[in-house]
Amino acid sequence: MVPPPAVQEPARRNRSGNIFGRIVLVLLLIVVVAAGAWGLGALGPPPFLVPIQQVEPGAAAPGSAPSPGTTATANPLADWATRVASKTDIPARALHAYAQADLTMQQEAPACRISWATLAGIGRIESHHGNINGARLQENGLPSRPIIGIPLDGGPGVKAIKDTDGGRLDGDTTWDRAVGPMQFIPGTWNRWAKRAAGDGLPADPQNIDDAALTAARYLCGGSARDLGTGQGWWAAVLAYNNSVEYGQNVFSGADAYARASIPQ
Repeated sequence: MVPPPAVQEPARRNRSGNIFGRIVLVLLLIVVVAAGAWGLGALGPPPFLVPIQQVEPGAAAPGSAPSPGTTATANPLADWATRVASKTDIPARALHAYAQADLTMQQEAPACRISWATLAGIGRIESHHGNINGARLQENGLPSRPIIGIPLDGGPGVKAIKDTDGGRLDGDTTWDRAVGPMQFIPGTWNRWAKRAAGDGLPADPQNIDDAALTAARYLCGGSARDLGTGQGWWAAVLAYNNSVEYGQNVFSGADAYARASIPQ
């Protein structure tokens, strides 16, 4: 006996429902994939990777970095900073400060041979180029809020340094704290500080231009060190922070930045 049409109707409805469900699933997958692609694009390019190099102290200096600001353009330093910023995670404003310090030291202490890449290697470790703990480096060279380190109170892994500046730079009248994007201890800052702008105002450790130039002067020891050699470079960086691991981190960053800056 042939069943009446009403018996087969549910099967037809099920097939239609299955087809509809598959279409909806495909559309949902398309939406998810598209949203994921948009999300990856919104995150921007992948971070600049710095492979850590286990260099023995004194064995070598980082690779040579091309001198900044030598292009024949209307604003060579700005053009250079924009180009290098696009290849690294260094903000163009920070690059400008590192490069200007490099160029200044080429005039004041040419035998030192300090490189903007070494300054960038230190800035990367000390404050991620002025962008740390919610701070953001601004166009005026100052972080959006002061960068002040932990109290140097002799705690685990911390040297004890009693207050040396009455809290003028770090706001702490009991213990010293490292300050600014290059993390200077007040006593060291007061000895080596120099205003980059040359406008007669006091040097400011929070200003990345002043901090980069002061770091260069300190690393050079005036003009006593040659950072173009392995021995001179390591002596300078270990004077900044007497830790082999720290030196290897700075070396790795400086070398990676120098290589990335070479025009293709």
